[in-house]
Amino acid sequence: MSSTAILEETLIKRSQQKKRTSPLNYKERVFVLTKTRLSYYEGRAEKKFRKGCVELQRVKCVEIVKNGGVVIPCQNKYPFQVVYDTTTLYIFAPSNESRTLWVQNLKEEIRNNPQIVAKFHPQFWQEGGWLCCGQADKLAPGCEEYNLFGDITRKPLPPIPGDESKTRRPPPPPPPEHGAPAAQEEEPEEELVIALYDFEGAESQDLTLHRGEEYVIVEKCDVNWYKARDRYGDEGYIPSNYVTLKQPDNLEQFVWYCKNVNRNKAEEQLRNEGKEGGFMVRDSSSPGAYTVSLYTKSVGDGVIRHYHIKETAGSPKQFYLAEKHLFDDIPALIEYHKHNAAGLVSRLRYPVNKQNRAAPTTAGFSYDKWEINPSELTFMKELGSGQFGVVRLGKWRALHKVAIKAIREGAMSEEDFIEEAKVMMNLSHPKLVQLYGVCTQQNPIYLVTEFMELGCLLNYIRQRRGTFGPQNLLSICHDISQGMQYLEENHFIHRDLAARNCLVNDSHVVKVSDFGMARYVIDDQYTSSSGAKFPVKWSPPEVFNFCKYSSKSDVWSFGVLMWEVFTEGKMPFEKNLNHEVVTMVTQGYRLYRPKMATPYIHDIMKLCWQERPEERPSFAQISMMITDEIEADGLPDL
Repeated sequence: MSSTAILEETLIKRSQQKKRTSPLNYKERVFVLTKTRLSYYEGRAEKKFRKGCVELQRVKCVEIVKNGGVVIPCQNKYPFQVVYDTTTLYIFAPSNESRTLWVQNLKEEIRNNPQIVAKFHPQFWQEGGWLCCGQADKLAPGCEEYNLFGDITRKPLPPIPGDESKTRRPPPPPPPEHGAPAAQEEEPEEELVIALYDFEGAESQDLTLHRGEEYVIVEKCDVNWYKARDRYGDEGYIPSNYVTLKQPDNLEQFVWYCKNVNRNKAEEQLRNEGKEGGFMVRDSSSPGAYTVSLYTKSVGDGVIRHYHIKETAGSPKQFYLAEKHLFDDIPALIEYHKHNAAGLVSRLRYPVNKQNRAAPTTAGFSYDKWEINPSELTFMKELGSGQFGVVRLGKWRALHKVAIKAIREGAMSEEDFIEEAKVMMNLSHPKLVQLYGVCTQQNPIYLVTEFMELGCLLNYIRQRRGTFGPQNLLSICHDISQGMQYLEENHFIHRDLAARNCLVNDSHVVKVSDFGMARYVIDDQYTSSSGAKFPVKWSPPEVFNFCKYSSKSDVWSFGVLMWEVFTEGKMPFEKNLNHEVVTMVTQGYRLYRPKMATPYIHDIMKLCWQERPEERPSFAQISMMITDEIEADGLPDL
């Protein structure tokens, strides 16, 4: 038991059925009571994962539940209730002694709560009504008077008028003596967030988000999903990438800030918008630094200027674009330059921002939902076929466009993959194709993923050959390096990185796809280095000689992918067979510099092709090198 825990025990909870359509079920949970909250966890006491909690300051009533002859469909037969906000949590103890202990300790912790109810329901809410009084409204007032420390089997006498000594709650403690600090019980600060996007919950357990509104984080279930509460007291799960902390120095809450936009993409977006004074604030290549990108029509056909936001050396630091105009924070700086050019080519008139772009993908359609009912899928046109089977465009619940990959029977080791799919669903990044879920209860198995409108990167660059500049091609490589950096940081190996396994959406963002899938292929022509389908031309020596995969083997493949991109889709070693490539690479031969690649870009490729894996750069280093090259053009000083 934790040193801060008052009680800890495995009990059974009934689902709270916060919506009419919520299922009724009973689940074993490890309950922990502290001075401030009642939490419940899934798993064993020594290794548990929090599923929910109730802040004690919100509790209105704790009491045993009279059975009233109702059959209790779980092994624990001693129920009690915790009433908070507009919800009743029913908990089932294994014995009367256990129940009494929990009820007494909970009552002791809530005794000073101001919202203790005058009446409560002594029996269950079940099948649309209260068993004790027959009322059909779940929020109907209680039918029996509640005495926090009395015997609920008989009603207490009404208080004698004027007799203050017998009031239910004790008087507040006397004020501290002059000069003495007031004793304060530490309570966790509420974490406030602001919604960046609208979110319409897919399941009854989800909470709807409205862009710009504030929410309280109740629990961080995992890195991708939080439990939150809205201003009406409703709680539910929300995707973590749809909200940002409400803090004065958090730029994400401002419409002009674009976090994951490099110089090339900033210029593309500003030109596409084409508005005088269009601007955005984005991350610079130096960590913790920011750049203002600004479009004006006042010069030629329109130009874009990039200005570093600079900081003073003293403390407290101040921010400026023009040295004569210093500000305590970046929002104040932006607000000033909205009204005064002060050396810029234009005032900051119009923010070009993420509100004009689609909301990001979520890790699954809801929290802890990875199995998808195939009846919820609508199958549309065929998109293509590959190593595993046919891919079709589809819709989930007739709302969300998805790609549905039907796994051909015998194409993969299904049981192993299903376990891995649960891990893969939790991998979520703007530069990875999101796996939403799987259908495993029938054959064939379906993988349901994010739909990428412009298809495979290899076809994308081949079909547009001659339309790209070097900076466009470098941006493609930058997208992929960011996705691979995320996989590297999460210790996940792709095993088959190539242009054919990256996809492009309608915003021309490139994302890494099919990560980890090669591990589950059942096909000797693909898995054996001597097989006709084995990707020898993308593989380092340690893979085609010893099948030794690592993030550094992915780095080698990334170097070949860069070569594919800068040749606009040529086949590497196009004149050589696989066995010839093995000999050539082993002897030190490397791919030539493409015409559109600068010597610096080719140097990055050659670093990826170092024979010894430990001499190859990490994806974090590669991403930084590419960022430096993208931002290499000088920025104006004011």
